[in-house]
Amino acid sequence: MKNSQIRKYLQLLKLLRTLKSHFHWLVVALACMGRHLLWLRVINPFHYIKRLDWYIIKKFIGTYFFAIVLIISISIVFDVNENLAKFAQYHAPLRGIVFDYYMNFVPYFANLFSPLFVFIAVIFFTSKLAGNSEIIAMLAAGMSFKRLMRPYMISATFISILTFVLGAYVIPKGTIEMQNFKTMYMNKKKNTSADNVQLQVGKGVIAYIQHYDDNRKCGYGFCLDKFENKKLVSHMTASQVQYDTISDSKYHWKATGWRIRQLRGMRENITSGSVKDTVIMMEPTDLVFSKGQQETFTSPQLKEYISKQIDRGSSNVVQYEVEYHKRIATSFASFILTTIGVSLSSRKRKGGMGMYLGIGLALSFGYILLQAVSSTFAINADTPPMLAAWMPNIIFTVVAYFCYRKAPN
Repeated sequence: MKNSQIRKYLQLLKLLRTLKSHFHWLVVALACMGRHLLWLRVINPFHYIKRLDWYIIKKFIGTYFFAIVLIISISIVFDVNENLAKFAQYHAPLRGIVFDYYMNFVPYFANLFSPLFVFIAVIFFTSKLAGNSEIIAMLAAGMSFKRLMRPYMISATFISILTFVLGAYVIPKGTIEMQNFKTMYMNKKKNTSADNVQLQVGKGVIAYIQHYDDNRKCGYGFCLDKFENKKLVSHMTASQVQYDTISDSKYHWKATGWRIRQLRGMRENITSGSVKDTVIMMEPTDLVFSKGQQETFTSPQLKEYISKQIDRGSSNVVQYEVEYHKRIATSFASFILTTIGVSLSSRKRKGGMGMYLGIGLALSFGYILLQAVSSTFAINADTPPMLAAWMPNIIFTVVAYFCYRKAPN
């Protein structure tokens, strides 16, 4: 070997040693990253979804949305036919009909009957798979029924998350627009006043309003009493109180014709004036209650409202608690009805799926009916709101488990 070649070889070795010493941390980092990538592969959900799973998931989700589009389209046709005369009578604009009413009508009823759509989708395409002997081929190839349920549960998880997000955050805002449209163009009277309202607005602080007008956000015959150790220490009266709707913060009221009596033992101090800005821990939503008002609150607003009303000792809070828990419970309906649907329709039967389809539809309608009357149990039967909201899930979880145990293995 020539000297020049040896010299080049030694220079190359020296360069590699230099790179190794300077980039040792990079080698260590790549090694650690390789270990973490193995963990990422383990926790990556898409690692467990195979080609067959994607096939079932696409069938499930596609049929689910197809059922929604089909049934909601029929519902819109009937609703237009029923309300067309009112739209013409009250001169409802086309833009309002489309965007304020029906754009909120569709997600409201789609989410309301989501459990039914889930069941219809599962029964429809699973019975078709069974009829084509595809499920028989899967089970004959060594796939267990539990493994077959994996893509169904993944699809049910997606639908559950979608249902919860829509019901808890999106639909309540749309419901406000839909109710305002009904009030303006469909002659749906909205409760805008209240008489003889009394509520606790703070610890030992009781407010009373003889008459409240929600359109003007104004109350008449106002009285505010403060108690300490069950003794009256302050008594404020005002001929009129006006809520400040443009204030940056909440609870700002303007009292007109006010008078305050401060009671200290045997002494009494009286002050009065024409106009006074004050902070009273109450809002217009605390004074006027309308039918279906709980549906216009998002879940965080519902939670805050319930906590506030319980602190005030209000009795009109049960329906709000039921609504709050029902939104969470409804999202789990996808798992229950998916399990029932797969268990009933996955077996190929000689006589067809008629009887089992009827049983499944009866179960799904029973679930929706029990869910609809759950608030009645809480209000009239003194059932705890949380138990009333979860009662359909508890009952039908038992039914789903029974169907699953009887399904083919």
